[in-house]
Amino acid sequence: MPTNNPTYFCNGFFLLMVFMFICAGYAYLVNARLARDDPKKRDFHFGAIFLAPITWIFFLLASIMIFILRVVFYVLFLTLFTIAVLVIRKPFLFVWLDKIATKIGNKLLGANTFLIKVVFGKPIKNPQT
Repeated sequence: MPTNNPTYFCNGFFLLMVFMFICAGYAYLVNARLARDDPKKRDFHFGAIFLAPITWIFFLLASIMIFILRVVFYVLFLTLFTIAVLVIRKPFLFVWLDKIATKIGNKLLGANTFLIKVVFGKPIKNPQT
């Protein structure tokens, strides 16, 4: 536990902050060496290097919280979907998907058929050989 020996915790935390500072500085230097017309070149502010050791903590906590929220919503969705499938026996979802897929497919086929007729013209029934 980090509370058992705070000296090691603080030293490790300081080393992580230094590592983040070095990574941000190195990335800034690599970006600064790119040509002006390079599409990979970004417009970073120089002060962002000094904020990196502080902000990585918040980004880490935010990504962990977003991951936990995704897991909770996924479990909630799976549970509710399973209950809905068991309680509602009528397959309304498949009927609705069939109607929507058929409607979209018919519109696409009609548009593609129109494009083929425009590009290639009407087919000749008795071609000359």
